[in-house]
Amino acid sequence: MALQATTTTFCFSAPTFRSTPPHALTSKHRISIKASSSSGLSSPPLLSLSRSNLKGRAFSSDGSTQESPSVVCFGEMLIDFVPTTSGLSLAQAPAFKKAPGGAPANVAVGIARLGGSSAFIGKVGEDEFGYMLANILKDNNVNNEGMRFDPGARTALAFVTLTSEGEREFMFYRNPSADMLLEESELDLDLIKKAKIFHYGSISLITEPCKSAHIAAAKAAKDAGVILSYDPNLRLPLWPSADNARDEILSIWDTADIIKISEEEIEFLTKGEDPYDDSVVRKLFHPKLKLLLVTEGPEGCRYYTKDFSGRVHGLKVEVVDTTGAGDAFVAGILSQLACDLSLLQDEERLREALMFANACGALTVKERGAIPALPTKEAVLEALLKAVV
Repeated sequence: MALQATTTTFCFSAPTFRSTPPHALTSKHRISIKASSSSGLSSPPLLSLSRSNLKGRAFSSDGSTQESPSVVCFGEMLIDFVPTTSGLSLAQAPAFKKAPGGAPANVAVGIARLGGSSAFIGKVGEDEFGYMLANILKDNNVNNEGMRFDPGARTALAFVTLTSEGEREFMFYRNPSADMLLEESELDLDLIKKAKIFHYGSISLITEPCKSAHIAAAKAAKDAGVILSYDPNLRLPLWPSADNARDEILSIWDTADIIKISEEEIEFLTKGEDPYDDSVVRKLFHPKLKLLLVTEGPEGCRYYTKDFSGRVHGLKVEVVDTTGAGDAFVAGILSQLACDLSLLQDEERLREALMFANACGALTVKERGAIPALPTKEAVLEALLKAVV
């Protein structure tokens, strides 16, 4: 059976492919590539940034007519300091590579790099790192009109320890950092209400006033008919206690339409139950949920809807740094859903989109840092071709 792109295509203005879900691919399968005429997802041109037009406020509009971003990501953006040598403690690391990060910002950049349309809403310090992050969003074609700058707080920093296998531990500097101080009055509600998907994590629930801003933003999106996407992105060192983290993460669980979680997060949220047991996972599936995704690192992912469930295998790659892999996966699947939400009712096409998302995550672990490692759509498609040829 040949794989034909003429029946189902990925919605990018670049080569697209079709898989053969739910059956595993073999060396007999081939992919037919074609170019689509239009993606329907264009990233708006952004303003050139300077310190004079950034201070304490959002970026001003240039007055041009722009398409509203399809996916708006809310939350933290920070600087990750990643050691240049794996397998050492922070004290032993000889040097660190400065890398922009923060899960919601990673997703926004990931979507834009894949050819989609995205925006970021959050707060950074009115400092050199804040200006750097603002320019990184602009350089990656992410709408940044919802970004705010705090003159009294610094941009958050995170030092990352890498094991020899590329797994991570974090040490954060944010007491408080600017992302924690975003206020409800600073929200760009118009940007949120015009989106197709509103994506967020749980770190923005830890402290006020950002918690109230988060809840207000999600409510505005929900009331406007926007799909809510939730990745808890558990970072226990940031929470007052494990119980507090669990309670707050679950406090907004039932409002989300799409949830992505890891095996470790299932075990945490269910207080130690088996994350590989489908009956355990189904306990986290609330009545209004459209899609629950469980990432399994190199093994790929599992998916659950009201009507069907299954597994999509991942790509095997050499791991350098797992930072941002889950965010790249989220960017991959949301970029597809933003084009066509009917994927949620079509298992075959959903599996194709998840195969793409798995490849996004796999390619990200091959380099250090999150945003620097996020792949382009061309790189993802090339990797998928190699995997089946």
